[in-house]
Amino acid sequence: MEKQLKIRRYEFDWLRVLAFSLLIFYHTGMFFVSWDWHVKNNQLSETMEIPMTFLSQWRMSLIFLVSGVGVYYALGYRSARTFAKDRLKRIFVPLLVGMLLVVPPQVYFERLVQGFHGNYFSFYPSVFEFEPYPAGNFSWHHLWYLAYILHYSLLLLPLLLYLRKTNIKLSKISGPILVLAPALWLSLGGILLNERFPGTNDLRHDWANHFLYVSVFLIGFMLMKMPELQDKIRKMRWYSLAIATTTVTILYTFYWLNWQEINGAEVALYFLFKQSNRWFWLMTILGFAMQHLNIRSKYLQRANEMVYPFYILHQTVIVAIGYYMRDLPLSISTKFSFISLSTFVICFVLVRFIIMQVNWLRISFGLKAKPKLAASVQNNTATPGLYAAINEQAH
Repeated sequence: MEKQLKIRRYEFDWLRVLAFSLLIFYHTGMFFVSWDWHVKNNQLSETMEIPMTFLSQWRMSLIFLVSGVGVYYALGYRSARTFAKDRLKRIFVPLLVGMLLVVPPQVYFERLVQGFHGNYFSFYPSVFEFEPYPAGNFSWHHLWYLAYILHYSLLLLPLLLYLRKTNIKLSKISGPILVLAPALWLSLGGILLNERFPGTNDLRHDWANHFLYVSVFLIGFMLMKMPELQDKIRKMRWYSLAIATTTVTILYTFYWLNWQEINGAEVALYFLFKQSNRWFWLMTILGFAMQHLNIRSKYLQRANEMVYPFYILHQTVIVAIGYYMRDLPLSISTKFSFISLSTFVICFVLVRFIIMQVNWLRISFGLKAKPKLAASVQNNTATPGLYAAINEQAH
């Protein structure tokens, strides 16, 4: 395969850091809303569900889209075999470590709420019964993303290699088609699949989510082949924002705020607006990012490296803190602020001063091992912080 020089797209580095960082606030919010989650506060908030519903529209889609961008660049400078080995090392190893060490405390706190009596050491052997959650205690919980992106990267590898070397010319595509075609495609999947296959995050039965996430993953991959389309998305950002604002207003007005039962043709109309709204916000976010976030920062490379282990750890920290705070006589705003800030501080300390300092921990959490001093000195002329790190560190 023809190799290419590693290049850096700072706006996608920023998007990756911001998208994963947003998960801290989103999963903290899950502690306070009525939606099913692992532990709950003693007082729930319907008001918090309003912004949470909005974020749930595009947060994971953005992460999969950025992952597609990273895979595109990673395949430009390594062979298919090297890429596959790298995926196993940087995704499967952290997923396995997470399922055995990071996720079990979450399940333990949930079982305590459900009435389990015993300490963590009496609970932990049940993880190795390998009975899937929720009946058992073996789960990947929030690490489902790693399982999904690992399968997408490997199963789609022949297609990705073909698309990577195929010359595709879409320079004459019009703005309306650019906006509407992906929206209609995602809407079709929502209409046909979402009712039949509600989201499970269990990989095997999650066909509606697979349709969505594979689609946006491939869109992110293909977008990097077409600079002319990137430029159009950037130029259309204000139009995208106007359309996204319109569709989300319709969704809140007729569906989300009323929480009414819908059936028949109204279901199809709902998924048409919902999935289109998802795409319009992705267009908006991409457009403004490409216009304003192509900025180099001395903090970006470090943040881009730290965000992966942050992601692996954050929900366990939130669940643990939430368990001990759930019955305290404090306001929701106070608890939310304390949990989100404490989670950031705890994860920062664990990642920056422990995980990143020990090579076997670095590998366990998906980071590259620190090179030996001699090798580091020998290669000190290499360009640091290249964009390919978005995939090397992320996945």
